[in-house]
Amino acid sequence: MDLRKLKTLIDLVAESGISELEITEGDGKVRIVKAPPPAAQIVAAPAVAMGAAPLPAQAAPSPAAPAAAPAPPDGHVLKSPMVGTFYRSANPTADPFVQLGSQVKEGETLCIIEAMKLMNEIEADRSGTITEILVENGTPVEFGQPLFVIQ
Repeated sequence: MDLRKLKTLIDLVAESGISELEITEGDGKVRIVKAPPPAAQIVAAPAVAMGAAPLPAQAAPSPAAPAAAPAPPDGHVLKSPMVGTFYRSANPTADPFVQLGSQVKEGETLCIIEAMKLMNEIEADRSGTITEILVENGTPVEFGQPLFVIQ
């Protein structure tokens, strides 16, 4: 099954009300499972040490200001179409497909994502210059995770 067809199936599952899809084509089999939304994050307050006097209300530390959101990257962000392991080259001894500053054309291979023992070539969805590589070689990536910034 080619990457475009797989991406279309992933998008269909993501947009629909179904949570799982399994397709057998020839001797290949693909199973797409939609992950449940993340649970609300529970933050525990720090415990007061035994024997320590509680702080007076006036001396209580003020809540920290929320951290500023990182500035969005300048340019087009290419996101991962699937969950898997990110590789910058075809094999460990080969040169990476692209480097910072590389000129790319639409359809040119930028990286490989290994998913279920299949090597999926990820292609540029527009032409331009690679200004940022946002993932380290050999690390796991999630669906929709930013991989590259193309200017």
